[in-house]
Order: sequence, then C-alpha cells, then structure tokens
Amino acid sequence: MSEIPNTIGLIAGNGIYPETFARAARNAGVAKLAAAAFTGETEESLGELVDEITWLRVGQLGKMIKFFKAEGVEKAVMVGQIAPKNLFDLRPDLRTLKMLSQVKERNAESLFGAIAGELAGEGIELLSAVTFLEDNLPGPGHVFGPELKDRQVEDAEFGFRIAKETSRLDIGQTVVVKKGTVLAVEAFEGTNEAMKRGGSLGKGEAMMVKVSKPNQDFRFDVPVVGPATIETAAEAGVNAIVVEAGCTLLLGKEEVERLCREKKVSIFAKGE
Repeated sequence: MSEIPNTIGLIAGNGIYPETFARAARNAGVAKLAAAAFTGETEESLGELVDEITWLRVGQLGKMIKFFKAEGVEKAVMVGQIAPKNLFDLRPDLRTLKMLSQVKERNAESLFGAIAGELAGEGIELLSAVTFLEDNLPGPGHVFGPELKDRQVEDAEFGFRIAKETSRLDIGQTVVVKKGTVLAVEAFEGTNEAMKRGGSLGKGEAMMVKVSKPNQDFRFDVPVVGPATIETAAEAGVNAIVVEAGCTLLLGKEEVERLCREKKVSIFAKGE
C-alpha cells in the first residue's frame, strides 16, 4: 500500500485473523483501529488491540456503518469468518433488509459484494483482506511438516483440479481426496466439517486441498489456514494440506509450523 491510512475499520469475525491483522496494521503505522465485532463470534481480546470497538449482532449493517462514520473510518477490511449457524440465525436491521431485497443470489460473494457497495455509498472503501499480511501468503513448494511423497503429489494435482472446478461452480473451495478418489466436497458447512467427513473415510491417509475461486475478490473470502486447521486435520485423519500458492493466508505461522511437525501434517503450496 503506497499510503498508510490514519484510520482503518475492522469488520471482525472469529478466530485469530482479526488480532493478526490488528498487530500487522500497527506495525505498518496505522494510528487508529476501530473494530465492528460480532457477539458470539469475535474474540473479546481484540478490544485490547484496537482503539474503539462496538459489538453487533450479525445483520446490523446500519449500526456498523453509523459506528464507522462516527470514528472517521474511510478504509475498512473484513477479517475473520462468521459461523454458518449464525448466518442462518440472521436478524437483519432495516438497512440490511433493504440490501437483501436487491440481492438476486444469496451466496457469500454476492452478499459481501452488496455490503461493499453499501460501505462505498457511505464513502468507506473496503480494502483487500490481505492488506499488511502479504508475508503470510506462502509461495510454491513445501511449507511445513513432512515432504509429500510421490503418491501425494499426484493427489495434490488431482485435488487441486477438482477444487478449482467446485469453486468455479460456487459450491466450495475445499475437497478431501485419497488415491485419486474424492472423499468430501466442502459446501455451506465449512472447511473443518468437510475435513472431518473426508478424514473419517480416509483412514489416516486423506489430503485436504483448498484453493481460491476464479477471479477471487480478496476484499473478502480469502482462503485461510491456521492452528485450528492443523488440529482438526490431525484429529480427522488428514495428513496433508495443499493450498494455492500466493492466495492462501497462513495465520499463526509459528504455531502452525510446530503443530505440523508434532502431528506430522504436511502443508504444500501449489502454483497454478
């Protein structure tokens, strides 16, 4: 980024992503951080890393915009996911209802795109979700854990091709494979649940492959791997994780490296 904003707003979901971004933004020289956090999702500890924080229900778009305007936010970033169960329990305010009435397809891309449009209409630009985190995007090749064996390299190629197709169809960006067979395809349940399903069939030899969508909008929905991903993989019997090089955020890298070593889970970044 050529010019560091004085103030950035965080639309903060769950996990360690919001706190990782907050620390990176501080290191980059951002003076003020204002976080819109979600009850039951965002870690309360985020409040210690930002200057201002407000707590919302999922669906309170009007309250979020009012908060950002009051704090002088002109740049904002989406960091962290919202659990699918909370999206089903959506209680939208009037502004969200109006936005939803204009959205033809209720998928993540169209919904987040509509939110970006609402923010833009109020003079708030939504930045790439990897802003200040470029060092967390691994390049091609072996990343952590044991090196892939020849059979696993073949599965990585196979799984990558299948995942690219399911992501193109907007089904999901993750598949679980073993020896040329698809064991699970991610849908609305999310990556971890797909790993559990696939891992139960793979009997300790399953591989998870996670990719970006074609023409991925990196303002939202960035593929992420963190410590919880490795823990889930090990418990599910997934012994290798393949991600798309340059398009996947590794969060908590030191912890991820330690867990990969201890639990013998491989991470490999594959180029297109």
